[in-house]
Amino acid sequence: MGEQRRSVAIHVPVLARVEGEGALDLRIDDGAITELRLRIFEPPRFFEKFLEGRHYTEIPDMVARICGICPVAYQVTAAQALETLFDVELSPWTRAMRRVFYCGEWIQSHSLHIHLLAAPDFFGCGNAIDLARIAPDEVRRGLRIQALGNELMDLFGARSVHPVGVRIGGFHAAPPLARVRELREKLRAALPDAEALVRWTAGIALPQDDQAFVSVATRHPQDYAIEHGDIAASDGLLISPSAFGDHFAERQAPFSTALFSSYHGQPYLVGPLARLNLSHDRLPPGIQALLAETGLALPSRNLFHSLVARAVEIRLALHDALRLLDDYRVPESPWVPVVPRAGVAIGCTEAPRGLLWQRYEMDSEGCVVSARIVPPTSQNQARIEEDLRLSLLEFGLDRPDDALRLHCEKVIRNYDPCISCATHFLRLNVERP
Repeated sequence: MGEQRRSVAIHVPVLARVEGEGALDLRIDDGAITELRLRIFEPPRFFEKFLEGRHYTEIPDMVARICGICPVAYQVTAAQALETLFDVELSPWTRAMRRVFYCGEWIQSHSLHIHLLAAPDFFGCGNAIDLARIAPDEVRRGLRIQALGNELMDLFGARSVHPVGVRIGGFHAAPPLARVRELREKLRAALPDAEALVRWTAGIALPQDDQAFVSVATRHPQDYAIEHGDIAASDGLLISPSAFGDHFAERQAPFSTALFSSYHGQPYLVGPLARLNLSHDRLPPGIQALLAETGLALPSRNLFHSLVARAVEIRLALHDALRLLDDYRVPESPWVPVVPRAGVAIGCTEAPRGLLWQRYEMDSEGCVVSARIVPPTSQNQARIEEDLRLSLLEFGLDRPDDALRLHCEKVIRNYDPCISCATHFLRLNVERP
C-alpha cells in the first residue's frame, strides 16, 4: 500500500490588535508546492463607497479611519490630491509641517514594527515580552522612539490616533512655539538612540535570502521622498502619479477581499526596502555614512533587510523633523482658502508600508463622485506570495508543519502588512501526503 495522504490544519488564533484577517493555504504534493494562497481581509476597500457623496472637507477625517497605525498617510495623500485639483498654493510653512507630521508617523510605525512585531522572530522569541527579557534596553529604547513619533503626530493632529488636524489647504491650527521647542529638544536627544538602533538591526543575524524583484517607490529630485515625488521603479520607470493606471493594475482574487496589484503583469515590492533601494542617494550625508558603516550593500535583494531599512528611515525622519522645526514660527494662518471645482484628483505618498495612491472624481460642489484607494499591503500581496513560494523552497518543504508555519509568518510579517498588527495572526492549512 502506498503512503496514506494526510491533511494537517494549523490554527493560530486571530488577536484583537489585527486590523484584518489573514490566512495562508499551502498544499504540498510529492515534495512540490501545488497550492499557495495568501488570503487577507482588509477594510480599506469599503471606504471607497463610504466616501461617495461626501464633501471634500470631510475626506481627511474619514480616510484617517482606514488605518489606526498610518492615518497620516491617508490624510496627507487625500489632501495632496484635492489641493492639486483645486489649484491650492500651500504656504512653505504648511509644506514643511506636513512633512514633519508624516515623519512622526514613520517613526512610530517603524519602531512599533521593529520592536513589537518583527525583531522577536529573529531572536527565537514568541513575542515582544519574551524579547524584552533578553534585550530589555533595546526594547525600552524602541518604545521611547515610538512614543516620540506619537508626540509628533499629536503636535499637528491634536491626537496621535486618527488625528484631526489636517484640512484641505493646510492645518486647522498651529502648535505654539513653546511646545515645539520642547519637542525639538526631545528629537535632538533621540538621535543617538536612532543611530544605535540602525547599528543594532544591522547586527541581527537575519536570514540570508536572495531574490530578484522590482522595487517601486516615489522619488524626489532632492529629498528622500515621503509626501511628494514621482513614481519610480528599479527597471528605470519614472512617471507622474497621474500615470499610475497606465503601468499598474489591480485584480480581484476569489479568496481575498484585498485586491492583488501588478506592475506590467508582474508582482512588485513597495515599502522601506524599495525606497532605500531607489533613493539611498537622497539620504543626508551623515546617514549615508552610518548606512555605509553597517556594510549593507544597496540595492539589496534580501527582503529581510527591510528591518534595517526601517531603522534607517527612523533616523532620517528624526533628522528631517528636527531640521524643519529648527526655524519654526507660528504663521498668521495655518491654512489657505479653498475653492472646489469638478475634476479628477490624484495623489500619492509613501506610507510607512509603501506607496499609497488615491484618486477622487469630484463634482462642482466639491463632493466625491467616485474614489479609488490603492494601499501598500494590497500592492505587496502578490510579492508576498512569490516570496513565500521561493523562500519555502529554499527553507525545505520536508520540514515539520510548525517550522513551516513559523517560517511563513516570519516572511509575511517582514512586509509589515496591516494584518500583522499582532505577534501571531496566521491561520495555516497544510495538505500533503
